[in-house]
Amino acid sequence: MRILKVIGLALVGSALAMGSAQAQKKWETVKIATEGAYAPWNFSGPGGKLDGFEVELANDLCRRMGVKCEVVAQDWDGIIPALQAGKYDAIMAGMNVTPKRMEAIQFSRVYAASPHGFGVLKSSPLAKLAGTGEVYHLERDAAQAQTTIDAWKPLLKGKTIGVQGSTVNSAFIEKHFKGVAEIREYKTTEQHDLDLAAGRLDAIFAGHSALAATAEKPEFKDMTIAGAGVSGDVLGAGVAVGLRKGDTELKAMFDKAINEAIADGGLAKLTAKWFTVKMTPQT
Repeated sequence: MRILKVIGLALVGSALAMGSAQAQKKWETVKIATEGAYAPWNFSGPGGKLDGFEVELANDLCRRMGVKCEVVAQDWDGIIPALQAGKYDAIMAGMNVTPKRMEAIQFSRVYAASPHGFGVLKSSPLAKLAGTGEVYHLERDAAQAQTTIDAWKPLLKGKTIGVQGSTVNSAFIEKHFKGVAEIREYKTTEQHDLDLAAGRLDAIFAGHSALAATAEKPEFKDMTIAGAGVSGDVLGAGVAVGLRKGDTELKAMFDKAINEAIADGGLAKLTAKWFTVKMTPQT
């Protein structure tokens, strides 16, 4: 009996030691997933090479954390399940922080924030949607935001709106325009951009940063942003690094690196390079 007790204590001690070692994991390489289809946040360039704001930011943050950075492409639909399964260590894919997502994963501090809105063709009656040039927070500016949304509904009644599925954008459109307009979901924003340009959609709904970048391309010269920009509520609290809930040390490392990038202006330089709108979050 005594021998069994000793063996049992040894096994418990070994398990505790293993748990402690895992808790104190030294991060030497961090594997980061991005979608590779959401320019200018992330996209696949010539030869399939990943590029964009988040690819450059990922490498900068890894440098600040003193780790090797490996950025890989992952389809949006499975990006959170694959993180939970251990396929990679973090997500940097234009992912907004929402309560629903926080049930499954944790997030670093926010590294970018952009309002969301409609993209339409310049020749469309929808180009005159109410509030163009304004930005409303769906909670802080609730009355103004709701008045504007209500003003959009008659113009959008019976129209077809394209949106990327399983995103904050699709959540917003479902909440406010289900039963008003036909909602068509796409796997990527690139797909709904093309359908808008081809006249197969009346409008698309996405982040202003992505819409502005698309409108700058020659093949989308007839596209414009229409109506007020909106943020908050189902659209989230800003874009951050997605992480497994147990990786508290890695979260602390990302938080510190992002704070440093904000403080020394590194993040502002990257956002100025990739976006035409201000994206750096408040400290």
